Amino acid sequence: QVQLMESGGGSVQEGGSLRLSCVASGSSFSAYCMGWSRQAPGKEREGVAAIGSDGLTRYANSVKGRFTISKDTAENTLYLQLNSLETADTAVYYCANYGGDAYYYGMDYWGQGTLVTISS
Repeated sequence: QVQLMESGGGSVQEGGSLRLSCVASGSSFSAYCMGWSRQAPGKEREGVAAIGSDGLTRYANSVKGRFTISKDTAENTLYLQLNSLETADTAVYYCANYGGDAYYYGMDYWGQGTLVTISS
């Protein structure tokens, strides 16, 4: 069974930075695409970033140039570096395990989420 545990959320002011982490277990971490999604209050969940098994990355237009996804396959850990944060980035951020080695397989499993709150 896939288990994903996020950490690193918190409250920061606009322009600040955070680093989210996700420790994965129960799956072949290096063989699957991994990613982050988020859900803001009153909105649907949206994909934020993904990293394929080959290391290729993909970002939502709203976070390009500000967020960076990376992974440590030796530690089965996924990261999301959030820079130049905006109030619109306020959301619960979820780590996700995709159904295959690339983003087009879609997300299969999610963690419990970590809350990111940006104040002006």
